[in-house]
Amino acid sequence: MTGAPEPGAPRTSRDPGLPLPAREGEEVVFERTIPARTDRLSTRTRERIRALDVLFEADARELSALEVLDERLVRTAAQSPLPPRARQLVELYARHVDEIDEQLATHSRDWPLRRMPAVDRAVLRLGSAEVLYEAEDSVRGMIIGEYTKIAEELSGEESPRFVNGLLQRLVDVRGLLS
Repeated sequence: MTGAPEPGAPRTSRDPGLPLPAREGEEVVFERTIPARTDRLSTRTRERIRALDVLFEADARELSALEVLDERLVRTAAQSPLPPRARQLVELYARHVDEIDEQLATHSRDWPLRRMPAVDRAVLRLGSAEVLYEAEDSVRGMIIGEYTKIAEELSGEESPRFVNGLLQRLVDVRGLLS
């Protein structure tokens, strides 16, 4: 394989550190994994991230969130079972999927859902479900802050500002219509 570093060769700035096959057709063996730094995240944030994983996978596989949730309850890709709160969040989103996508499409000025990064789309969908259909007025700001922090951890440089602004816009519009 041309351009691939030799085994044991020092890594370059262009080399992502992923294992490469030594020759065409050979299987790649992953030698190590680097777990995410979740020690600095609250339990509630980790539960939200696990729910986001389900939404992200459903979007990627073009399945409903409930179909993927059912699969995750039987066999999880993570080392631990899906927390009950993560399940509740996915079910909340699934009950309001059409309204949430319509609200996001309406208020995301110049950013159709299909053009958004998949992680941002999952964060916005779950955040919208929680702030619009479950949260009390007094905690909505805190929840928006949590989803902004999640976008900071999991997505691109501009994502936290985008997530924060769009979730806040949805809450403001809902307040005007109430």
